[in-house]
Amino acid sequence: MKSILTSLKGDKGIWSFVALLGMFSFMPVFSASSNLAYMNHGTGNTLGYLLKHFVHVVFGFVILYNIQKVPYHYFRGLSKVLLPLVWLLLAYTLFFGIEQGSATRWIQVPFVGISFQTSSLAFIVLMIFVARFLSKTQTEPMSFKTSFLQLWVPVGITLMLILPNNFSTAALIFAMVLMLTFIGNYPLKYIGIIVGSGIMLFMMFILVAKVVEKTNPDHTPKIFQRVKTWENRVESFFSNEETESSKDDNYQIEKAKTAIASGGVYGLGPGKSVQKNFLPQSSSDFIFAIIVEEYGLVGGIGVLVLYLLLFFRFIVAAHKANSPFGRLLVVGLGFPIIFQALINMGVAVQLLPVTGQTLPLVSSGGSSIWMTCVAIGIILSVTKKEEEIAAELEEKEQREVALQKLIDKQLAEDEAEAELAEAEKLSAAFATDNYSIEDKASNPMNAVKNRY
Repeated sequence: MKSILTSLKGDKGIWSFVALLGMFSFMPVFSASSNLAYMNHGTGNTLGYLLKHFVHVVFGFVILYNIQKVPYHYFRGLSKVLLPLVWLLLAYTLFFGIEQGSATRWIQVPFVGISFQTSSLAFIVLMIFVARFLSKTQTEPMSFKTSFLQLWVPVGITLMLILPNNFSTAALIFAMVLMLTFIGNYPLKYIGIIVGSGIMLFMMFILVAKVVEKTNPDHTPKIFQRVKTWENRVESFFSNEETESSKDDNYQIEKAKTAIASGGVYGLGPGKSVQKNFLPQSSSDFIFAIIVEEYGLVGGIGVLVLYLLLFFRFIVAAHKANSPFGRLLVVGLGFPIIFQALINMGVAVQLLPVTGQTLPLVSSGGSSIWMTCVAIGIILSVTKKEEEIAAELEEKEQREVALQKLIDKQLAEDEAEAELAEAEKLSAAFATDNYSIEDKASNPMNAVKNRY
């Protein structure tokens, strides 16, 4: 265990808050799953759902641990390859996906037997793709035509494939892309054009859906079937009148508000929720209501504070990022997690219409947990890069100091050896040379002597 903890790289604050949310999730999920247990097999035994959630969380942290070891710049090129594949998955989900709760948002993974929500993967890949494009424009100015073809056409294709079955996710993605482009210094006039065009296209989609519904009410195409649900949710949110189609949403909201009101300040206690037996989505979409009912206002604020602290660490990580791509990556992947949590809480207290957004890292559901862990793993990879750069700089300085010491030592040794060699040479010259001042063989006076 110690070796695993020491191998965790990146921002330790992000690691801590993610781990706290993951560990806390077992309590409300175990309690809130009783409704599913009664509906599915009539026993009320939630141990199986707890084990299933345990597997989802553990596998999610395995994904997180392995993703954070990958250098984040690898995802720059990977997003270009994965985006067309994501489009194929979204198209398959749209026409051949599994229907749950009157929405087709999942596909069945072959040979595994688990369902997977493709829009979660599309969210991550698209945000990486947008961050890649915006980081490129920091050094290469682009015209609106170029950016429209290279950025907004891929974004539009992705949204069009998600929108018919998941309006809330499509709206959240569009809002996050706009936020990311604003932070990435994309011209405001271009953003205004895109927002206006997006609203117009959406209104045209609604208009076509209404016309098709009136002309052929019994055979409405699949891509238009959710439009009526959106209208009913908005109408029921802004009015007190209850229609037949909005009865289920109003029922869930009323039970959620009852749960929150019953919790009081300190809550009824772990596992003592009453409304979990009546809320259909008590372990996923409305799990925050169960948390407040069992742990009170203190527990609800505690969960909110954890998300806000995680949001603060994301801001710090974005500020410390050493490249525009890393900064945009943290914003594009981290901020949507927090906004999704706030949306989930807002729905539970009826500040927002029913959206179907889960509480990240807390609600049950495999694909939601796994994709959140993928996003956080990439963010940790960005923060880990900062640690590696700092460590490399420190190690480089230490190597330079050590190398300079070796060079100085070697120079000193060479100088000492040179002095010693010169001294030995002189000493040998004086000690071994046998010569006389008078050289008889070459004495120039010999010629004079020989004449006499």
